[in-house]
Amino acid sequence: GWVRDKVLGLSSHDIDIALDTISGSQFADLIVSHLQLQQAQLSPTSLSLSKPPPKIGIINANPDQSKHLETATMKLFSHSIDFTNLRGEEYASHSRIPVNTWRGTPYQDALRRDLTVNALFYNLHTHTIEDYTQLGLLDLKEGVARCPLPPLQTFT
Repeated sequence: GWVRDKVLGLSSHDIDIALDTISGSQFADLIVSHLQLQQAQLSPTSLSLSKPPPKIGIINANPDQSKHLETATMKLFSHSIDFTNLRGEEYASHSRIPVNTWRGTPYQDALRRDLTVNALFYNLHTHTIEDYTQLGLLDLKEGVARCPLPPLQTFT
């Protein structure tokens, strides 16, 4: 939703970061380590007065509750940030609960979203919006609510 909100000019304090080569908890640990190192370099003599590092919360995988991959979460600079892996999912014909989940590609992750406007990615390396459904930006511009896959497949 963060990318959608930014395109619309809305504020958003909830950011999901999708990772492809590292787990959410590993990435969150790296952020905390970086912040601690940065803080130590800025004020090496006043560490006791410095701000504590953000706490990392872990939402463990729980397949019984349709949660197949771990998510790390933290509050950083007044933003709630979730770190999780890109994923692909396979569903039984009668249910939206995945029967199989794997680390996937951005395209596979976009297809599992509820709406094309929620399947937009922001690439931190290129500073561009990536629209793997090829419809998200158009739907946002035209005010259309469309599923990346057939609606019955998405919501059943």
